[in-house]
Amino acid sequence: MITLFEDSDHKNIFYSDLSVGTMVQANQHLIVHNSTGMLLDPGGHKVYTNLFARLSKAMPINGLKHLFFSHQDPDIIAAANGWLMITDAQAYLSAIWMRFIPHFGVDDLVVRKITAIPDEGMTVDVGGAPVKIIPAHFLHSAGNFQVYDPTAKILYSGDLGASLGQDYDIVEDFDAHLQYMEGFHRRYIPCNKALRMWVNTARQLDIDIIAPQHGAMLKGEAVGRFLDWLEGLECGIDLMGESFPIP
Repeated sequence: MITLFEDSDHKNIFYSDLSVGTMVQANQHLIVHNSTGMLLDPGGHKVYTNLFARLSKAMPINGLKHLFFSHQDPDIIAAANGWLMITDAQAYLSAIWMRFIPHFGVDDLVVRKITAIPDEGMTVDVGGAPVKIIPAHFLHSAGNFQVYDPTAKILYSGDLGASLGQDYDIVEDFDAHLQYMEGFHRRYIPCNKALRMWVNTARQLDIDIIAPQHGAMLKGEAVGRFLDWLEGLECGIDLMGESFPIP
């Protein structure tokens, strides 16, 4: 557990070591304002028990009022039923994935506790602090959102910025870090146009930290370097030919 930001009313907590076995490494983030919490991308069943125990040390568990699901992948949403059954939290998920989440075993009784995020995004009041849910569609999901916390100046970027294989939590050398990001972004992000749209959006925000759902966070100078890199990155269909191979 690392505290990324803290003042008298507000704190942002980062968990990075709950993935086990062969599962992809994933981060979980908690925003707390005036003892009211918002948990971001809480993960799957094997993460659930440990994360629940750690949250209870960071805040009163009955203060968890919001769950955010950036998109539909199992490393984000598979344990949704547990969180929604045990806590009073309201969840937020892209409107286009609402008909799919019951396939993860979400009980009909708690589907009403999931708010469909419209394509243009929304603002959530977390204990009196505005938290912005910002569109990031096709990065890498068709219905994809990120969270911007203007109090802490942190952009929670989901799979954008993901890195795999590094052994640190904060990027100190951006050029050396590229090897851990490049393969993922070239394969999982569909095209450069989507990236340029996102960069244009991100440059309108006051960002101290970009915190992805996988791997290390980008801070300070690395934020600008990351935006510049993505702006020119060819990926996905930009790299494809005229037809698929037939095995």
